[in-house]
Amino acid sequence: MRKSRKLKILAAGLIFAGALAIGNVKADAKQITVSTFGLSTKQMTSDILNPFTKVTGIKTKTQFGDSAQRFTQIEHNTNSGVDVIELSQNNALSGKKKNLFTKLNTGKLKNFKYLSSSEQKLAKETNSVPYTVNSVGIIYNPKKVKITSWNQLWSKKLRNKIAIPDMTTTFGPAMLYIAGDYAKTSVTKDGGNAAFKAIKSLKPNVVKTYTQSSDLTNMFKTGEIDVAVVGDYAVQMVKSSNTGLKYFVPKSGTYANYDTVSIVKGSKNTTAAYKYIDYRISKAAQKKVAGLNSLNNAPVNTKVKLTKKESEYKTYGAIAKRAKTIDFSYVNSHLAKWITKWNSIMND
Repeated sequence: MRKSRKLKILAAGLIFAGALAIGNVKADAKQITVSTFGLSTKQMTSDILNPFTKVTGIKTKTQFGDSAQRFTQIEHNTNSGVDVIELSQNNALSGKKKNLFTKLNTGKLKNFKYLSSSEQKLAKETNSVPYTVNSVGIIYNPKKVKITSWNQLWSKKLRNKIAIPDMTTTFGPAMLYIAGDYAKTSVTKDGGNAAFKAIKSLKPNVVKTYTQSSDLTNMFKTGEIDVAVVGDYAVQMVKSSNTGLKYFVPKSGTYANYDTVSIVKGSKNTTAAYKYIDYRISKAAQKKVAGLNSLNNAPVNTKVKLTKKESEYKTYGAIAKRAKTIDFSYVNSHLAKWITKWNSIMND
């Protein structure tokens, strides 16, 4: 078992674009600093950042990294220089609670009306606008295994053959929810005790608890794993180097997560920041990044319609209908304890 990196290690996971230190960026209505996910940096630049600049004339400086690391950075550095930050739903809730974001003025967003009522409610509750929804499924090598359900992850036939997301990642809590389903006890019913017993019984099958979805690419390629639990946003990336892999969402359902965008409190470029958010949820941008060769982002703008091919590997249509919600308020109130318990099991 390889030890998972701990959340407190911040600097290693952050990639900065440009030589200028973010903390020293001066207020400039024609420039903003965007902190976003590091999974597909080329596509993010070519399909969102560059077109945004072309449409608005506003240049962007970028910071790439995973959600938890970037959230912790703005939490502990009020002079980070970040104007807008894209985070997973649980981090957005934490940010609202810790008063890290500018109060959202939806009147400044022309495309806000095209979000669903539940998404608009989430935005107002968290000061964070959802721009895509994703969920978790199973990717596997059909030449080695046949798998059709979540419960099969616990099969003795998969000993030392699977990888699962670490508790500190976007879908770490979802993995605990899945374990709770296996144990037939909801994590909100007993604080996750039954689910952690299930995680302990799953441990012999786990090669690695990963913090970067990109880790899965080489692990499948070398045959180190045959099965992985993965967010749908990473499927195309993993399959690009392992074309024979199959991905599916079990009929019993999945767990969903919104990725959100917020204006960091203290930003001196709020006008430009609102333009960025509005562009992020615009029909043109949402359609572009829904492409399989782009960010594979499921749209939240209700004006965007996808074909069957375009909806592949997304929380859209039938998959969206069987996606279950995670109580992130409950998760966040237990997360520190859960991370400690998770590490004690997985790193023992």
